[in-house]
Amino acid sequence: MSDPSVQHQQARPAVPVRHEQRPDEVLGAAPERGQWRYRPRRVGMVWRSKAFRVGAVTLALVLCGLLILALVREQTGPEGFLVGLGLAVLPVPLLMAAFRWLDRVEPGPWRNLLFAFAWGACAAALVAIIANSFATRWIATATADPASADTLGATVIAPVVEESAKAAAVLLIFVFRRREFSGVVDGIVVAGFTATGFAFTENILYLGNAFGEDQQLGGSGFASVTVGTFFVRIVMSPFAHPLFTVLTGLGFGFAAVSARRHRVRRIALPVLGLLLSMGLHALWNGSSAFGPYGFYAVYGIVMVPAFGLVTWLAIWSRQRELRTLAAELPAYVSAGWITPAEPRALSSMRARGVARDLARHWQRDRTRGRAAARAVAEYESFATSLAGLRRRARHGAAGEDFAARERELLHHLWQRRDIAAPALTEAARLTARPHHGYRPAPAHARGQHRPAHVPGYGPQGSHPPEPGQGHGYGPGYAPGQAYGYDNGYGNTSGYSHGYGQANEYRQP
Repeated sequence: MSDPSVQHQQARPAVPVRHEQRPDEVLGAAPERGQWRYRPRRVGMVWRSKAFRVGAVTLALVLCGLLILALVREQTGPEGFLVGLGLAVLPVPLLMAAFRWLDRVEPGPWRNLLFAFAWGACAAALVAIIANSFATRWIATATADPASADTLGATVIAPVVEESAKAAAVLLIFVFRRREFSGVVDGIVVAGFTATGFAFTENILYLGNAFGEDQQLGGSGFASVTVGTFFVRIVMSPFAHPLFTVLTGLGFGFAAVSARRHRVRRIALPVLGLLLSMGLHALWNGSSAFGPYGFYAVYGIVMVPAFGLVTWLAIWSRQRELRTLAAELPAYVSAGWITPAEPRALSSMRARGVARDLARHWQRDRTRGRAAARAVAEYESFATSLAGLRRRARHGAAGEDFAARERELLHHLWQRRDIAAPALTEAARLTARPHHGYRPAPAHARGQHRPAHVPGYGPQGSHPPEPGQGHGYGPGYAPGQAYGYDNGYGNTSGYSHGYGQANEYRQP
């Protein structure tokens, strides 16, 4: 069954047609680099300065980090802190690499991910330690039953406090970095990085305390508390905290792709995700109350299936982003901005990698090769953003600045097209399956320059297709009046679902 979000039959917003206006005329309205902002800048307010905001956030996270460092070191002792730090860091690179792999289709900026990790490791962990300790002591004093206070704190207080503290990072990026938070994958990745940072700090505390207990009781070897804690927290369940918080990230991700007119849904979905994360966290913390085998029952019956389901959903969302590229970019083919082969290349992670390698090896030296590969990678990222923006516009989830954002992304693509378009076109040919019907062309050996002419682009760039002319990529689009509306360029023509003959490649 095909994904309804990428069906061509739905109404599509028009795009600026390159053969009706010179590219300089279309893109000339875009401001200079570093000034791509579409809201009036209010002068005279210090807190609206970007440097001030970055400095304030950095300072706050550093202070939280110093406080959490002092608290953890006080509880574990110097030796316990070092042992806990050395063991807790082991799963961090693996988790970060897994979430970053998931984000490869449209990589988010590292500053957002580092902020999320730092928030989880410093701010959220500090809030959790202080709030959990205060609540547990208050319950113990009020009920005169320390044992029940510890149980209630672990199963009720801790899930609510910790998941709320971690969700704050997702909320901040969702609100203040809205353009960089465009879908389900972004929600999963941001939440995953936040939870990884939180689990890192928490593992230092637990492992450090376990080491201190072994030092007092003389435990050693596989029977020690340290080894048992390491096995449960690092080996069996390194994904526990990321799994909880990813449910919150899913709620924000689905809200990001919801139409703006569905305000109730956009608020209810993040709240539902947060409640699910709290519930699963509470079930996990309270598993020991179900008897001696309660932990293993919850682990096998709930945690592992939930982890598998969330993993499948994350990978499906990643593939959906690739399908969106194949569905949305042909409109820009017919408008003359990209070549007919590019949508197929951009919707394949293998072809993307081949294009970067080709661009690198077509250059004269390594320095130029790295710059060319980076330009292709940036082109791929901007093209992915463009396809996602167009998809959100069809579903009513794009903002009022859709036309300005589209123009900005086209500007980025235009600056890199001379390097990226030939590489992607060649990559599409090299990775094409036999049934696609393309005639194989001689592969370019490593170390050679890129060819002087690639279909669709010459050394100086070729002219875009004429109106009504078909294209070689799948169902060609011809300018028509099917979905016409004013797109902000004085152009009211849309695109009909016309099919033309493939002319970029010769049939065998």
